[in-house]
Amino acid sequence: MGPVMFDVQGTSLSQEDKEILQHPLIGGLIFFTRNYQSPEQMADLSQQIRIAANKPILLAVDHEGGRVQRFRDGFSLIPAMGELWQMSKKNLVLAKELAKQSAILMALEVQAVGIDVSFAPVLDINNISDVIGDRAFHQQPDYVTELAEAFISGLHLVGMKATGKHFPGHGSVKADSHIDLPIDERTRADIFQQDLVPFQELINKGKVDALMPAHVIFPDIDSQAVGFSRYWLQNILREQLGFNGVIFSDDLSMQGAASVGGYIERAEAAQAAGCDMLLLCNNRDGCVDVLDNANISTSLVGSQRLNKLLKTPGKNTNWSTLRENLVWQQAIKYLNQYR
Repeated sequence: MGPVMFDVQGTSLSQEDKEILQHPLIGGLIFFTRNYQSPEQMADLSQQIRIAANKPILLAVDHEGGRVQRFRDGFSLIPAMGELWQMSKKNLVLAKELAKQSAILMALEVQAVGIDVSFAPVLDINNISDVIGDRAFHQQPDYVTELAEAFISGLHLVGMKATGKHFPGHGSVKADSHIDLPIDERTRADIFQQDLVPFQELINKGKVDALMPAHVIFPDIDSQAVGFSRYWLQNILREQLGFNGVIFSDDLSMQGAASVGGYIERAEAAQAAGCDMLLLCNNRDGCVDVLDNANISTSLVGSQRLNKLLKTPGKNTNWSTLRENLVWQQAIKYLNQYR
């Protein structure tokens, strides 16, 4: 599987889209709201992409719940993860079940339109970051860990892999990495004792299948943003924490990635640091430039990791029969009790 994930502009494929899908470096495609009209259309688009690619390709979406839910009309509205604690009236057992049922509902619906993974859960701590905010489960790392573990159990129950983000934590910086390069001036000890805790605990338990690093610099640890830092991704994540799953870059078109240089420099730096899949979104020219000119390659080990994220063929893939699924019915019923 190739190391580049890209996007398309519309609700169907253009001729250029089809040609790019056949490029040997392309291994994934991420959907946005602009690609969605209805569940039936999205299922058809997913199928057309797989036909055009004519190879294994990972289809992904950001469908966390709350304000980050790309598909709405026809889909169940998933609560923001930060709302679950209040919905449960601060009852941890209940909040964990709400997290699990939210994950089941989201994953079944996303899979039913042909998509492999939703980039979730958010493992950040809800501290001072507005761009994270209620996307995070809680303000305390131990609660984030418990609620995220319950969410992941829901994903795994219905066959979706879990992608934790944004390693090692985006919640304690005010700047938004979509439009700026956040710098977290805290000490290594503070970061390891707070933000890193959910990542470390869930990696230790073997719950996390993939991770997405933050476009954030932690100067006390390394001068590079995490997604471009070999020290963060190899020394800390792979060696110290023992993570052996997929590492996705966050979107390389974000302003937080610009400090590295142009798109070619960003792609090369992210792969050199240890990212298995590079997200190149919302800039077709930049994506094509990388495909044509960047010194990046398909890694056998990275490809093997990525292949594990593909959903089981034929499982949870039929939107027309989804409402007959008893697990889906139970998740809807459970969540509706607390809305």
